Amino acid sequence: MTNTASPAVRHQVPYYSQWASPELVPAIVGGTMRAADDPRWAEYGASTAEEYEWWADQLCGVACLRMALGYWDLDVPNPMQLAADCVEVGAYVHRDDGGLDGLIYAPFAAYVRARWGLVADVYPDLPIDQITQHVAAGELVMLSVYRTIRSLDPAPPRRGGHLVLAVGADEEHVVIHDPSGLPGRSQEYARVRWSDLDRFYAGRGVALGRPRTSQS
Repeated sequence: MTNTASPAVRHQVPYYSQWASPELVPAIVGGTMRAADDPRWAEYGASTAEEYEWWADQLCGVACLRMALGYWDLDVPNPMQLAADCVEVGAYVHRDDGGLDGLIYAPFAAYVRARWGLVADVYPDLPIDQITQHVAAGELVMLSVYRTIRSLDPAPPRRGGHLVLAVGADEEHVVIHDPSGLPGRSQEYARVRWSDLDRFYAGRGVALGRPRTSQS
């Protein structure tokens, strides 16, 4: 698949991992290290290492939001502060079985608009050929993909379930910041061919735009 809608563009967006130590992601996701053993866990805003471990695995969407806030020179709270906000507004919902539902797009987008003054549009159906148009218009796009996009898994078991941030695009590639990406490989400005994206992408996302106060 080739995307020919717009010329190449890449926004200079700061990167945040969904874990406190991006360099430790291979060990954490590979199961050779517990996230609770991350020496920087307290920077996350958690009360305990165990609380950090539980939440960090959930907060790919919060990491994407932090990147967007940094890009537009807004205050970037720690992940636990943003997670608490998202629970309060219904973007994350604790289940009776101890699990967590979310990120739920509609309340998340409403929160982003109200709290941060960003444009936040939910797209339950966002075709691949429209992603470039949003990025070329100056937006950053949260895309629902399967988490093994970080290694370009040739046969992911399904699509969706993990959020990455589209920060650029060209005719052949989408450029993403992946909150659970691998250092030096797929964390920052990872170029993913549109044909590869197709097997991970669930076809939905949230487009974030510049603060309304700075729009002309």
